[in-house]
Amino acid sequence: MAAWGCVAALGAARGLCWRAARAAAGLQGRPARRCYAVGPAQVDADQVILSHSPMKLFSEYHEKRMLVSGQGPVMENAQGLGFRNVVTVDELRMAFPLLDMVDLERRLKTTPSPAPLFFKGVLLLGEPVRWETSLQLIMDVLLSNGSPGAGLATPPYPHLPVLASNMDLLWMAEAKMPRFGHGTFLLCLETIYQKVTGKELRYEGLMGKPSILTYQYAEDLIRRQAERRGWAAPIRKLYAVGDNPMSDVYGANLFHQYLQKATHDGAPELGAGGTRQQQPSASQSCISILVCTGVYNPRNPQSTEPVLGGGEPPFHGHRDLCFSPGLMEASHVVNDVNEAVQLVFRKEGWALE
Repeated sequence: MAAWGCVAALGAARGLCWRAARAAAGLQGRPARRCYAVGPAQVDADQVILSHSPMKLFSEYHEKRMLVSGQGPVMENAQGLGFRNVVTVDELRMAFPLLDMVDLERRLKTTPSPAPLFFKGVLLLGEPVRWETSLQLIMDVLLSNGSPGAGLATPPYPHLPVLASNMDLLWMAEAKMPRFGHGTFLLCLETIYQKVTGKELRYEGLMGKPSILTYQYAEDLIRRQAERRGWAAPIRKLYAVGDNPMSDVYGANLFHQYLQKATHDGAPELGAGGTRQQQPSASQSCISILVCTGVYNPRNPQSTEPVLGGGEPPFHGHRDLCFSPGLMEASHVVNDVNEAVQLVFRKEGWALE
């Protein structure tokens, strides 16, 4: 049985699914509104996955004091994920103003005596606005073993747990060329940590495409949607639609590879982006569909498209992911999300009305 809900539109660019994700970005802290209008469609809050959604699975950190970095309503978002004791970078800067020294205009003329704060980990939800402030204060928390403002002769290693979401190095906006994403911020943090300590920054969890954990979370969500509708037959095939070969296509193909190995040999061991799945996967395949309305543009030579008939393209994926050029080759390439949905209908033998 080819069940409704087998289309996992993870990050499709500037189409229906993108607008749905943007509309749902403020769901945390707004429980009264359970349904969102996206064009002619109605999208329930529990039908939308954001890059940080799988952080709900890391319940062992939900009661611990965590430093949270990002922009927008980061406090609400962290609390909506289950974290009940969070401090934002701005709050930490206000409590310890001497830690933020780059901007001369914000330096204090007096020396305050702040009350101590003790952190148990760091949440990185998305790219912040003032990168220099966030980089400095995150490093302070990690190097001080959670006691910013204190000094340690030797930085602790392993360091405090770090949970990060949204690994995209680049993303496409209105500008002609891609913009820096949170993956670029993570790269800066990793490089600084390596340079300062001589050791590698490690992640307790990496979420967002192309981590397998994100696709497993999406599969669980689709399974729950099917159960709510009374569909008993398991969903065996997933479709993932996106505009970025380095994250959307790579992640879908990586998850497909994982499903194939799990089917034949059992679930393989995974790293920071690995499984916390509540139930074993019932799916057997994940089909990648690339759209041409975002980062990938076959008519633009600056597009981060796979290089055809030439050398390997630069790898824009995260450091902890092994580069495999074949994983950036989509199963199908279509113009936009509408064509992607029509393609799925044809593949599954559903009538197009």
